[in-house]
Amino acid sequence: MTPFELIVREHGPTVLRVCRAVLTAHDAKDAWSETFLSALQAYPRLGADANIEAWLVTIAKRKAIDVIRTRARTPVPVGDVPDGASELGIPDDERGEVWALIGALPDKQRKCVAYHYLVGLPHSEVAAIVGGTTDAARRAAADGVAALRRAYATIPGGTA
Repeated sequence: MTPFELIVREHGPTVLRVCRAVLTAHDAKDAWSETFLSALQAYPRLGADANIEAWLVTIAKRKAIDVIRTRARTPVPVGDVPDGASELGIPDDERGEVWALIGALPDKQRKCVAYHYLVGLPHSEVAAIVGGTTDAARRAAADGVAALRRAYATIPGGTA
């Protein structure tokens, strides 16, 4: 088996090019390092007939994707936080009473209404999630919507 140091020397530039093709220079160096750390751990289990370059490129591609995903979840620092309130509002501010009515539904009705009307799943998939038959899920969703309409009509400004 070829010493790992020679593998790094031979294939390092290729791995760095793969990382650099999709990442910034700094992130590419990190992904390059992560690639060879992972490869070092798995190298003893690699078959003798394996295509080492293809194997390393596959690891590099996955490490680059990991870096992209991590960057997408990392908050971006800003100089000054705006003083004013958001123009988008707070999600539960408007029509909070509707969310309260939905929360007051029996468990099965609430889940059937949410999965069918809010998520858009067909009743057969809703039934698979909450348990029971497709007809039972359809009935629970219909009963839930009917209960919401009746309760909403009692709220000042609410119309059924």
